[in-house]
Amino acid sequence: MKVQTIVEIERQLENIKAENDPLLLHILQDERKGVQQLLQKWHKKMAEEKRLKEKFNDMNVFEEKWRSQGFELIAGVDEVGRGPLAGPVVAAAVILPKNFFLAGLDDSKKLSEKKRQEFDKIIRNEALAYSVSMIDAPEIDAVNIYEATKKAMKAAIASLNPKPDLLLIDAMKLETPYPAESIIKGDAKSISIAAASIVAKTARDELMKEISLSYPAYGFQQNMGYGTKEHIQAIKQNGISPYHRKSFAPVKDYI
Repeated sequence: MKVQTIVEIERQLENIKAENDPLLLHILQDERKGVQQLLQKWHKKMAEEKRLKEKFNDMNVFEEKWRSQGFELIAGVDEVGRGPLAGPVVAAAVILPKNFFLAGLDDSKKLSEKKRQEFDKIIRNEALAYSVSMIDAPEIDAVNIYEATKKAMKAAIASLNPKPDLLLIDAMKLETPYPAESIIKGDAKSISIAAASIVAKTARDELMKEISLSYPAYGFQQNMGYGTKEHIQAIKQNGISPYHRKSFAPVKDYI
């Protein structure tokens, strides 16, 4: 019987998903150092996939609880951009299908930009519905950031089609026509809220990059409007832009 090359075995391992796979049991008999290294890598990969699946299942508890009570169209709601000195506050609402699975789904702040963008596309493609709403700096200044955040969330919810049966909301309490559960740090505890946080942050980051083309001095493409040392120094040197929140310190000190 022809002895397989290391490369051939590596390709085979890519398609093996179970410990009791006959092909894996055969490969385990191969004592070559290169094969043993591949097997270690495979076991490590399987352990990581198992961990991510268990984490996903843990984050699906709220959805499963409400589905068991007859709610099907469950919308996760989250916002980003309450703290920056410039740019809008952005909210997203996302209704995921019952069988949705995305290994590694988590609070958007815990993901790299590349991973957020990858997940954003998957979520938008597979969601039953999603919506994004933005409240700009002048309105934030007019009504305050808390009220602007609530308005953005309500607008995102109202734009969903189909309409939700129930809302899972990150931390905020909202008056809406729908039953709702508010979850502290929900973007790390609920797949629906995590999905909304990714959609909201990706949308906001893309907008801030667009704004930076017109106002390059402030580094919006990097700081996303947050008050970094370089951003504050740019405000001191150049004054403020139309996208700055005049009611926020230290922006209001330079008007």
